[in-house]
Amino acid sequence: MKILIVLPNWLGDAVMATPAIELLSHYYPGARFTFIGSYVSIAALKHHPLCEKAIVDETKKAPSRLFATYRLAKELGSFDLAITFRNQLHSSLLLRFTGTVMTLAKQSWHSQLLLSHTPKISSKQHLVKQYTDLAMVNSDAFNGDIPALKLYVTPKKSNKPLLGINAGATYGSAKRWYPDKFAAVGAAFHNKYDILLFGGPNETTISNEIAEHLESLGVTNYTNLAGKTSIEELCTNIASCSLFVTNDSGPMHVAAAYQVPTVAIFGPTKYKETSQWMNEKSVIVRHEMECSPCMKRECPLKHHECMKGITADEVIAAIKSLNI
Repeated sequence: MKILIVLPNWLGDAVMATPAIELLSHYYPGARFTFIGSYVSIAALKHHPLCEKAIVDETKKAPSRLFATYRLAKELGSFDLAITFRNQLHSSLLLRFTGTVMTLAKQSWHSQLLLSHTPKISSKQHLVKQYTDLAMVNSDAFNGDIPALKLYVTPKKSNKPLLGINAGATYGSAKRWYPDKFAAVGAAFHNKYDILLFGGPNETTISNEIAEHLESLGVTNYTNLAGKTSIEELCTNIASCSLFVTNDSGPMHVAAAYQVPTVAIFGPTKYKETSQWMNEKSVIVRHEMECSPCMKRECPLKHHECMKGITADEVIAAIKSLNI
Protein backbone atom coordinates (compact mmCIF):
# COMPACT_ATOMS: atom_id res chain seq x y z
CA MET A 1 0.00 0.00 0.00
CA LYS A 2 1.54 3.30 -1.10
CA ILE A 3 1.15 6.05 1.51
CA LEU A 4 2.18 9.68 1.05
CA ILE A 5 2.96 11.54 4.29
CA VAL A 6 3.56 15.28 4.50
CA LEU A 7 5.60 15.71 7.67
CA PRO A 8 5.48 18.64 10.11
CA ASN A 9 8.11 21.32 9.52
CA TRP A 10 9.69 21.44 12.99
CA LEU A 11 12.03 18.70 14.21
CA GLY A 12 10.14 18.13 17.45
CA ASP A 13 6.77 18.00 15.72
CA ALA A 14 8.13 15.53 13.16
CA VAL A 15 9.40 13.28 15.96
CA MET A 16 6.00 13.52 17.66
CA ALA A 17 4.41 12.28 14.42
CA THR A 18 6.39 9.02 14.57
CA PRO A 19 3.84 7.09 16.68
CA ALA A 20 1.21 7.87 14.04
CA ILE A 21 3.56 6.63 11.33
CA GLU A 22 4.22 3.42 13.28
CA LEU A 23 0.46 2.90 13.60
CA LEU A 24 -0.01 3.40 9.84
CA SER A 25 2.63 0.73 9.22
CA HIS A 26 0.84 -1.63 11.62
CA TYR A 27 -2.77 -1.13 10.55
CA TYR A 28 -2.06 -0.93 6.82
CA PRO A 29 -0.15 -4.14 6.01
CA GLY A 30 2.33 -3.78 3.17
CA ALA A 31 2.64 -0.02 3.75
CA ARG A 32 5.35 1.78 1.82
CA PHE A 33 5.95 5.43 2.66
CA THR A 34 6.88 8.50 0.69
CA PHE A 35 7.83 11.36 3.02
CA ILE A 36 7.73 15.02 2.08
CA GLY A 37 8.90 17.64 4.54
CA SER A 38 11.40 20.26 5.62
CA TYR A 39 15.11 19.52 5.54
CA VAL A 40 15.20 18.74 9.28
CA SER A 41 12.12 16.52 9.33
CA ILE A 42 13.30 14.53 6.33
CA ALA A 43 16.82 14.14 7.76
CA ALA A 44 15.37 12.71 10.98
CA LEU A 45 12.70 10.40 9.53
CA LYS A 46 14.06 9.23 6.17
CA HIS A 47 15.75 6.25 7.85
CA HIS A 48 12.42 4.53 8.47
CA PRO A 49 12.70 0.99 7.03
CA LEU A 50 9.41 1.39 5.11
CA CYS A 51 10.40 4.73 3.57
CA GLU A 52 10.85 4.30 -0.19
CA LYS A 53 11.31 7.98 -1.01
CA ALA A 54 12.07 11.08 1.07
CA ILE A 55 11.73 14.51 -0.53
CA VAL A 56 12.66 17.90 0.90
CA ASP A 57 9.82 20.30 0.11
CA GLU A 58 11.37 23.32 -1.59
CA THR A 59 8.22 24.64 -3.25
CA LYS A 60 8.30 27.72 -1.02
CA LYS A 61 11.46 28.87 -2.85
CA ALA A 62 9.83 28.74 -6.29
CA PRO A 63 8.63 31.90 -8.10
CA SER A 64 5.14 30.38 -8.02
CA ARG A 65 4.58 28.04 -5.10
CA LEU A 66 1.22 27.00 -6.52
CA PHE A 67 2.78 25.84 -9.80
CA ALA A 68 5.71 24.19 -7.99
CA THR A 69 3.27 22.30 -5.76
CA TYR A 70 1.28 21.14 -8.80
CA ARG A 71 4.43 20.00 -10.59
CA LEU A 72 5.67 18.09 -7.52
CA ALA A 73 2.30 16.37 -7.16
CA LYS A 74 2.31 15.24 -10.78
CA GLU A 75 5.86 13.90 -10.40
CA LEU A 76 4.73 11.90 -7.37
CA GLY A 77 1.56 10.50 -8.92
CA SER A 78 -1.31 9.00 -6.97
CA PHE A 79 -1.24 6.94 -3.77
CA ASP A 80 -3.54 4.56 -1.97
CA LEU A 81 -3.59 7.02 0.93
CA ALA A 82 -2.20 10.54 1.38
CA ILE A 83 -2.03 12.34 4.72
CA THR A 84 -0.66 15.71 5.77
CA PHE A 85 0.30 16.54 9.34
CA ARG A 86 0.53 20.21 8.41
CA ASN A 87 -2.44 22.54 8.66
CA GLN A 88 -1.40 24.48 5.57
CA LEU A 89 -3.04 25.35 2.24
CA HIS A 90 -0.24 24.16 -0.04
CA SER A 91 -0.12 20.80 1.74
CA SER A 92 -3.81 20.31 1.06
CA LEU A 93 -3.26 21.34 -2.55
CA LEU A 94 -0.38 18.87 -2.91
CA LEU A 95 -2.56 15.98 -1.77
CA ARG A 96 -5.38 17.04 -4.09
CA PHE A 97 -3.10 17.49 -7.10
CA THR A 98 -1.71 13.93 -6.76
CA GLY A 99 -5.11 12.58 -7.72
CA THR A 100 -5.21 10.35 -4.64
CA VAL A 101 -8.76 9.35 -3.72
CA MET A 102 -8.32 8.94 0.06
CA THR A 103 -6.75 12.10 1.48
CA LEU A 104 -6.50 13.05 5.15
CA ALA A 105 -5.90 16.34 6.95
CA LYS A 106 -7.07 18.06 10.07
CA GLN A 107 -10.24 20.06 9.49
CA SER A 108 -9.69 23.54 8.07
CA TRP A 109 -11.35 25.68 5.43
CA HIS A 110 -8.91 24.54 2.73
CA SER A 111 -8.82 20.85 3.67
CA GLN A 112 -12.64 20.70 3.64
CA LEU A 113 -12.67 22.16 0.14
CA LEU A 114 -9.90 19.99 -1.28
CA LEU A 115 -9.67 16.65 0.55
CA SER A 116 -11.80 13.59 1.22
CA HIS A 117 -11.43 13.11 4.98
CA THR A 118 -11.06 16.11 7.29
CA PRO A 119 -11.86 15.15 10.88
CA LYS A 120 -12.23 17.80 13.56
CA ILE A 121 -9.47 17.03 16.04
CA SER A 122 -9.17 18.74 19.41
CA SER A 123 -5.98 20.74 19.85
CA LYS A 124 -6.39 20.53 23.64
CA GLN A 125 -4.53 17.24 23.89
CA HIS A 126 -0.97 16.09 23.38
CA LEU A 127 0.27 16.63 19.84
CA VAL A 128 1.11 12.92 19.55
CA LYS A 129 -2.57 12.17 20.21
CA GLN A 130 -3.65 14.75 17.63
CA TYR A 131 -1.47 13.13 14.97
CA THR A 132 -2.62 9.60 15.80
CA ASP A 133 -6.28 10.65 15.81
CA LEU A 134 -5.79 11.90 12.28
CA ALA A 135 -3.83 8.88 11.03
CA MET A 136 -6.29 6.36 12.48
CA VAL A 137 -9.53 8.14 11.56
CA ASN A 138 -10.45 5.44 8.99
CA SER A 139 -9.16 2.43 10.91
CA ASP A 140 -11.98 0.58 12.66
CA ALA A 141 -9.43 -1.90 14.03
CA PHE A 142 -7.42 0.70 15.97
CA ASN A 143 -7.49 -0.26 19.64
CA GLY A 144 -6.41 3.13 20.99
CA ASP A 145 -2.92 2.07 22.06
CA ILE A 146 -0.35 4.67 21.01
CA PRO A 147 3.31 3.61 20.91
CA ALA A 148 6.37 5.56 22.02
CA LEU A 149 8.31 7.90 19.75
CA LYS A 150 10.53 6.07 17.28
CA LEU A 151 13.59 7.13 15.32
CA TYR A 152 15.68 4.80 13.18
CA VAL A 153 18.93 6.75 13.27
CA THR A 154 21.43 4.34 14.84
CA PRO A 155 22.49 5.49 18.32
CA LYS A 156 26.12 6.29 19.00
CA LYS A 157 27.69 4.23 21.77
CA SER A 158 29.66 5.90 24.55
CA ASN A 159 32.05 4.31 27.03
CA LYS A 160 31.49 7.07 29.58
CA PRO A 161 28.42 8.67 31.14
CA LEU A 162 27.43 11.84 29.30
CA LEU A 163 25.31 14.83 30.32
CA GLY A 164 23.73 16.56 27.33
CA ILE A 165 22.82 20.23 27.67
CA ASN A 166 20.57 21.79 25.05
CA ALA A 167 20.13 25.52 25.68
CA GLY A 168 18.64 26.41 22.31
CA ALA A 169 15.05 26.50 21.10
CA THR A 170 14.57 27.39 17.46
CA TYR A 171 11.06 28.77 18.00
CA GLY A 172 12.25 31.83 19.92
CA SER A 173 14.03 33.35 22.90
CA ALA A 174 11.00 33.02 25.19
CA LYS A 175 11.58 29.24 25.38
CA ARG A 176 15.22 29.56 26.41
CA TRP A 177 16.58 29.25 29.92
CA TYR A 178 19.83 31.06 30.72
CA PRO A 179 23.44 30.06 29.90
CA ASP A 180 24.81 30.76 33.39
CA LYS A 181 22.14 28.55 34.93
CA PHE A 182 22.77 25.70 32.50
CA ALA A 183 26.46 26.00 33.36
CA ALA A 184 25.70 25.83 37.08
CA VAL A 185 23.78 22.59 36.50
CA GLY A 186 26.65 21.17 34.45
CA ALA A 187 29.15 22.12 37.13
CA ALA A 188 27.08 20.34 39.78
CA PHE A 189 27.41 17.04 37.93
CA HIS A 190 30.71 17.32 36.06
CA ASN A 191 32.42 14.83 38.38
CA LYS A 192 29.87 12.19 37.36
CA TYR A 193 29.40 13.05 33.68
CA ASP A 194 31.33 14.44 30.77
CA ILE A 195 29.29 17.23 29.22
CA LEU A 196 28.05 17.65 25.64
CA LEU A 197 26.71 21.07 24.60
CA PHE A 198 24.11 20.93 21.83
CA GLY A 199 22.73 23.65 19.58
CA GLY A 200 21.91 24.48 16.00
CA PRO A 201 23.88 26.77 13.67
CA ASN A 202 22.06 29.81 15.06
CA GLU A 203 22.61 28.80 18.68
CA THR A 204 26.40 28.77 18.87
CA THR A 205 26.49 32.04 20.84
CA ILE A 206 24.40 30.51 23.62
CA SER A 207 26.56 27.38 23.77
CA ASN A 208 29.73 29.46 23.75
CA GLU A 209 28.40 31.43 26.73
CA ILE A 210 27.73 28.18 28.60
CA ALA A 211 31.26 27.05 27.81
CA GLU A 212 32.67 30.31 29.17
CA HIS A 213 30.66 29.94 32.37
CA LEU A 214 31.80 26.32 32.74
CA GLU A 215 35.41 27.42 32.37
CA SER A 216 34.91 30.10 35.03
CA LEU A 217 33.59 27.39 37.36
CA GLY A 218 36.65 25.22 36.73
CA VAL A 219 34.85 22.71 34.49
CA THR A 220 36.85 21.55 31.49
CA ASN A 221 35.40 18.11 30.68
CA TYR A 222 32.91 19.39 28.11
CA THR A 223 32.59 19.26 24.32
CA ASN A 224 30.78 22.00 22.44
CA LEU A 225 28.89 20.46 19.51
CA ALA A 226 26.72 23.50 18.74
CA GLY A 227 26.56 24.17 15.02
CA LYS A 228 28.85 21.22 14.27
CA THR A 229 26.42 18.34 13.73
CA SER A 230 24.00 17.23 11.06
CA ILE A 231 20.48 16.22 12.13
CA GLU A 232 21.54 12.57 12.05
CA GLU A 233 24.63 13.33 14.16
CA LEU A 234 22.48 15.34 16.56
CA CYS A 235 20.24 12.30 17.04
CA THR A 236 23.10 9.83 17.49
CA ASN A 237 24.86 12.05 20.04
CA ILE A 238 21.71 12.71 22.04
CA ALA A 239 21.03 8.97 22.07
CA SER A 240 24.48 8.41 23.63
CA CYS A 241 23.66 10.59 26.65
CA SER A 242 22.95 9.22 30.10
CA LEU A 243 21.12 12.42 31.06
CA PHE A 244 19.68 15.33 29.08
CA VAL A 245 18.83 18.83 30.33
CA THR A 246 16.95 20.90 27.82
CA ASN A 247 14.48 23.60 26.96
CA ASP A 248 11.21 22.67 25.25
CA SER A 249 12.67 21.95 21.82
CA GLY A 250 13.15 19.44 19.01
CA PRO A 251 16.17 17.81 20.70
CA MET A 252 13.98 17.24 23.77
CA HIS A 253 11.75 14.96 21.68
CA VAL A 254 14.76 13.24 20.14
CA ALA A 255 15.88 12.39 23.69
CA ALA A 256 12.43 10.95 24.40
CA ALA A 257 12.64 8.78 21.28
CA TYR A 258 15.79 7.17 22.71
CA GLN A 259 14.45 7.03 26.29
CA VAL A 260 17.22 9.28 27.60
CA PRO A 261 16.47 10.45 31.18
CA THR A 262 15.51 14.09 30.78
CA VAL A 263 14.81 17.25 32.73
CA ALA A 264 12.86 19.64 30.50
CA ILE A 265 12.51 23.33 31.34
CA PHE A 266 9.23 24.86 30.19
CA GLY A 267 8.20 28.50 30.11
CA PRO A 268 5.70 30.01 27.65
CA THR A 269 4.51 26.81 25.95
CA LYS A 270 1.71 24.32 26.62
CA TYR A 271 3.54 21.57 28.45
CA LYS A 272 0.52 19.24 28.42
CA GLU A 273 0.55 19.28 24.63
CA THR A 274 4.28 19.20 23.82
CA SER A 275 6.01 17.49 26.74
CA GLN A 276 8.03 14.33 26.19
CA TRP A 277 5.85 11.41 25.14
CA MET A 278 6.21 8.15 27.05
CA ASN A 279 9.72 8.72 28.35
CA GLU A 280 10.01 6.58 31.49
CA LYS A 281 12.36 9.04 33.18
CA SER A 282 11.22 12.55 32.39
CA VAL A 283 10.71 15.53 34.69
CA ILE A 284 9.33 18.97 33.82
CA VAL A 285 10.50 22.08 35.65
CA ARG A 286 8.21 25.07 35.24
CA HIS A 287 6.59 27.95 37.13
CA GLU A 288 2.87 28.62 36.88
CA MET A 289 2.31 32.22 35.78
CA GLU A 290 -0.82 34.29 35.21
CA CYS A 291 0.48 35.10 31.72
CA SER A 292 1.41 31.56 30.73
CA PRO A 293 1.20 29.86 28.39
CA CYS A 294 1.51 32.91 26.14
CA MET A 295 2.97 30.89 23.21
CA LYS A 296 4.99 33.91 22.10
CA ARG A 297 8.45 33.77 20.54
CA GLU A 298 9.60 36.62 22.79
CA CYS A 299 8.21 37.62 26.18
CA PRO A 300 5.48 40.21 25.39
CA LEU A 301 5.75 41.66 28.93
CA LYS A 302 9.55 41.98 28.69
CA HIS A 303 10.22 40.32 32.07
CA HIS A 304 10.52 36.64 30.99
CA GLU A 305 9.80 35.64 34.56
CA CYS A 306 8.44 32.21 33.55
CA MET A 307 12.04 31.20 32.73
CA LYS A 308 14.09 33.74 34.65
CA GLY A 309 12.50 32.66 37.93
CA ILE A 310 13.59 29.02 37.55
CA THR A 311 16.77 28.45 39.53
CA ALA A 312 19.66 26.09 38.90
CA ASP A 313 18.94 24.48 42.28
CA GLU A 314 15.45 23.52 41.10
CA VAL A 315 16.83 21.80 38.02
CA ILE A 316 19.55 20.08 40.07
CA ALA A 317 16.86 18.79 42.43
CA ALA A 318 14.82 17.53 39.47
CA ILE A 319 17.86 15.64 38.16
CA LYS A 320 18.38 14.02 41.54
CA SER A 321 14.70 12.97 41.62
CA LEU A 322 15.29 10.80 38.54
CA ASN A 323 17.43 8.46 40.69
CA ILE A 324 19.88 7.58 37.95
